[in-house]
Amino acid sequence: MEQYQPERLSAAQIAAMRRSLTNGRGALSRRSLLRATGVGALTAGGAGLLSACGIPPAKRESGAAESDDRSHQEKRLSFSNWTEYMDISDDGKTRPTLAEFTRRTGIAVKYTEDINDNVEFFGKIQPQLAAGQDTGRDLVNVTDWLAARMIRLGWAQKLDPSLLPNAYANLAPQFRSPDWDPGRAYSYPWTGIPAVIAYNIKATGGRRVTSVSQLLDDPRLSGRVSLLTEMRDTVGLTLLDMGKDPGKVTDADYDAALARLQKAVDRKQIRRFTGNDYTSDLDKGDIAACIAWAGDLIQLQVDNPDIRYTVPEAGYMTATDNLLVPAQARHKANATRLIDYYYELPVAAQLAAYINYVTPVAGVGPELAKIDPELASNPLILPDEAMAAKSHSFRSLSSEEETAYEEKFAGLIGA
Repeated sequence: MEQYQPERLSAAQIAAMRRSLTNGRGALSRRSLLRATGVGALTAGGAGLLSACGIPPAKRESGAAESDDRSHQEKRLSFSNWTEYMDISDDGKTRPTLAEFTRRTGIAVKYTEDINDNVEFFGKIQPQLAAGQDTGRDLVNVTDWLAARMIRLGWAQKLDPSLLPNAYANLAPQFRSPDWDPGRAYSYPWTGIPAVIAYNIKATGGRRVTSVSQLLDDPRLSGRVSLLTEMRDTVGLTLLDMGKDPGKVTDADYDAALARLQKAVDRKQIRRFTGNDYTSDLDKGDIAACIAWAGDLIQLQVDNPDIRYTVPEAGYMTATDNLLVPAQARHKANATRLIDYYYELPVAAQLAAYINYVTPVAGVGPELAKIDPELASNPLILPDEAMAAKSHSFRSLSSEEETAYEEKFAGLIGA
């Protein structure tokens, strides 16, 4: 039996998370913008929880920490999710897809919107996980970096593939095998979160912006470009533009991408590095073009027809939120059945129509079109094959790599 000590976060990693939580991808609201996280967890107490100081090592057997499953005796499960990340009836009293799951299976779902940010939530459940105890939750929805950490530490249970026929058959190819969970043995995505290029066509004088090269080099955009303070999105898109794969990035590739970005900073091509606060500048035209999150653009385009977006020919970056069964959860089979249920095409369509995020479920288009044809034709919700083929994710980084990469990126953006 191998012992695993929870990893400590470096000062650079904590600083990067603080940027994300205060005005980055982590600070966006789940429905009106992108996703909510909150700022309270990165106080000294929150950071201390995440660094796992003084918590005993966790045990991992055969890659996962299992529990005595009570699903057959107890027809219930507890599901922790983000706010506004589930369909709800017009009167706000019921959650239709969850109610239908219970009607069909007899499994009651205790649904709790108690994830306000990844760091804070991990701080809540980490002590129990490290001690080998049940967290009181059978299913959680966390962002890819935290999902990777929980799997690596042995704090997620391996899923039973025999209970996942819909999920296995309908999971879109672009989400099938992240390097932190090959073959989706422990997790299934709830939604995808793309980073693309956006521009205000009025501010560009009618010109399209189609590449990172334009953002960094076009003198007509000088001083009116913003990039993101999220390292994986900004550096990832730059790497793609340079012909490099972020999923296989080397130290030399990373340094070359930073050097290219530094040249644009030195020439004052880039106005600033931003979190979600780029939205107001883009809307007003103060920023002509930028790297943006797709969830923002769906909302901005409702009120401003001048807001356009481009999926670069070189590709774009995608993050995911993911369903996991925590170690020692008492109702693993019930939770796994719920995961599979959300991969049924009509159910996936109903969820996507409400939350307006990239659905990880392939073949959902005809069902979504029955609900809203406009949503079904929006590639920011339902990527077509061409767009899906351009999706890339930043490879998993070791703790040492992440510290080094974030420190260098912080120097670039002046954080």
